[in-house]
Amino acid sequence: MPGSEARETFEAVLAEARDCRVCQAALAHPCRPVVQGASAARIRIIGQAPGVRVQASGRPFTDPSGDRLRDWMGVSEAEFYDGSRIAITPMGLCFPGLDSKGADRPPRRECAPLWQDRFTRALPDVRLTLLVGAHAQRWHLGERAGRTLTQTVLHWRMYLPDFIAMPHPSWRNNSWLARNPWFDQALLPWLRIRIRSILDGQA
Repeated sequence: MPGSEARETFEAVLAEARDCRVCQAALAHPCRPVVQGASAARIRIIGQAPGVRVQASGRPFTDPSGDRLRDWMGVSEAEFYDGSRIAITPMGLCFPGLDSKGADRPPRRECAPLWQDRFTRALPDVRLTLLVGAHAQRWHLGERAGRTLTQTVLHWRMYLPDFIAMPHPSWRNNSWLARNPWFDQALLPWLRIRIRSILDGQA
């Protein structure tokens, strides 16, 4: 039926996504899609892909990166994991494995074309989407993204009110944060105020 795809509920897409095994033949570990949310969610987080700790827990951002991200957002752990308020739909739903240097591989290329647009259509009440890292920024901003992550995040106001571009909260970005104090001084205060207004029903 024409247009029926646009009326999918997030709950239906979520159930299908959690059963996805498209990449299994390419992975040395079991597929374990990690997604969170509900149709009523008003904030959406799109990161890279689950890491090894999230692969083990089955819950998004159960690692030091998650602690930092929650601090950046100014939310409690209970708020963060309330899927009726915050949806988490990474570019890669499963842990992609480690490269030869022990770093996480990029998200599998098969994943985003299968799920990102469907998640977007199924989340009509989202007021702000956090694009965490270059993979999410390139996909969702397209030609509007800067040539580098720094350029994209520096111009974060360009993507409002729908998106805000951010670096990944990994410890690997500590040097980036030190070189770019404006992120902490300008972007984060705005982000915390905006998120609080959304969660408190003021926006």
